[in-house]
Amino acid sequence: MVNDHTRTGRTPVELELDDIQRGVLSPRPSPYAATYILFRIDDRDQGRELIRRLGTVVTSAADTVGPLGETWVSVGLTCSGLVALGVPPESLQTFAWEFRQGMAARAGALGDVGDSAPEKWEAPLGTPGVHVVLVALAPDGVHLEAAVDRARPACRALSGVRAIWRQDCHALPGETEPFGYRDGISHPAVEGSGVAGSNTLEEPLRAGEFVLGYPDELGGVQTLQPEVLGRNGSYAAFRKLHQRVAAFRGYLRDNAVDPVDEELLAAKIMGRWRSGAPLALSPERDDPALNAAPYRNSFLYRQDDPAGFVTPGGCHIRRGNPRDAAVAGVVRLHRMIRRGTVYGPPLPEGVLEDDGAERGLMFAFIGAHLGRQFEFVQSEWMNDGVFFGAGDARDPVIGSGDGSDDFTIPRRPLRRRLLGLPHFVVTRGGEYCFLPSLSALRWLGDLAD
Repeated sequence: MVNDHTRTGRTPVELELDDIQRGVLSPRPSPYAATYILFRIDDRDQGRELIRRLGTVVTSAADTVGPLGETWVSVGLTCSGLVALGVPPESLQTFAWEFRQGMAARAGALGDVGDSAPEKWEAPLGTPGVHVVLVALAPDGVHLEAAVDRARPACRALSGVRAIWRQDCHALPGETEPFGYRDGISHPAVEGSGVAGSNTLEEPLRAGEFVLGYPDELGGVQTLQPEVLGRNGSYAAFRKLHQRVAAFRGYLRDNAVDPVDEELLAAKIMGRWRSGAPLALSPERDDPALNAAPYRNSFLYRQDDPAGFVTPGGCHIRRGNPRDAAVAGVVRLHRMIRRGTVYGPPLPEGVLEDDGAERGLMFAFIGAHLGRQFEFVQSEWMNDGVFFGAGDARDPVIGSGDGSDDFTIPRRPLRRRLLGLPHFVVTRGGEYCFLPSLSALRWLGDLAD
């Protein structure tokens, strides 16, 4: 257990780290290789046996210096997966209602329409046949396959369980995402986790914002019935997001006056330069040295940039985390852990034509409150602008636009407007999952009719 004394004066929390899946709290390795494997359960008893076996290979949050080092395996279950295992209806009713509905059913609220609509998702994502999600993360492909090999015996000789989908991921050179920005550089501090947050100016968040069974920022405790099923668990929203890299590059080229201006537009849209250096600390030009900790995240908005002349209020990172900016609502109630891993080959530098390859990010959003964390940010901050006084303006990077959206860059004496933003990111599918504790995995494996 870890005591985390914070500057808030609150009583330190003790997290049962040896019972929490490591994938809930630990930042991903840097660099990394990852894989997502989906399973369908056709036989209840064999499904329970699968969970029993997987429970022996899942890594706990206490195992940060074990023989596997920065390699770990996590297991999640969809609501239909819990049903397939025979979890009693009275227990299922205690789960978050968004989780019980499933991500596909929440498409309207999430902005998954048009090309991102569930009927266009990659099969079997979003269907009732997805029951178990296995995720493995490692520093490289060799360690990743070793982790998968450890999990393979869990699935052997179980004819009533089928692997139905796999997505491999890998770090690109420089650990950028497909649009060319440095990725994976922000995460909140969680009380009791022993994992430092990336922003030294942000107070650690209460453990109950991310792990069930502990007080959250409002003093409430999220629980399930029976208690062993919920305590030390969490929720995850997994998303496969296809990125239209050629369209993004072409839009920047068409709207910039020269290559220097092109990079400035890219920074204004994201809120960071490609290196990861924040506009807040380097407004005029990229400074890769500012991507080093603690500089890359230790900044605020309210005092130095309330109107967004440096970091536009509608840019991607300011929407995702407004920090101390004056916005409608309490920012800390909507913080979550975000992790992205890249899939597909990079589009060669300078290419402006789409080569037809699938590339993008597998995203995992982790928290204890699907509604006021992931769904709120997606619907109210990414796909709307009312919270900071910008009407119905959507996020310029991942907003569910239709080609008619604009993006405003505050500037003196006249603001700059980018018109007709294309839809740069398309949802290929996703799932809401429950990440059980290690003791809950054993409970699920020992269920009996």
